[in-house]
Amino acid sequence: MNFTMLVTAALTGLLFVPLVVTIAVLIAPRSYNAQKEEPYECGIPTRGRTWMQFRIGYYLYAILFLMFDVETMFLFPWAVVLRTLGGVGIVSVLFFLFILVLGLAYAWRKGALEWK
Repeated sequence: MNFTMLVTAALTGLLFVPLVVTIAVLIAPRSYNAQKEEPYECGIPTRGRTWMQFRIGYYLYAILFLMFDVETMFLFPWAVVLRTLGGVGIVSVLFFLFILVLGLAYAWRKGALEWK
């Protein structure tokens, strides 16, 4: 694939998405009422304040999950071309894994994985 095809595909994608969103906004039916403006909580009427604070533990678990989810996204292509990689490719992935394990050890040491 040459550079011209890549630029054409990128520009087409960048122009197509706003065009579709604009068309959807223009042709979508509009009807506003009080019921549509209320917060929806699984079909159950809310009690008290609808906005409440969550513990920071949820946030830390979510960040750690995202970190290791993105890690698998990077490791899958590496595993596909493992046999064609030279020593530099293997060392770079081992360094990447080392950094991730170091981050996990740091989070563990700081108590981010403990549920309090």
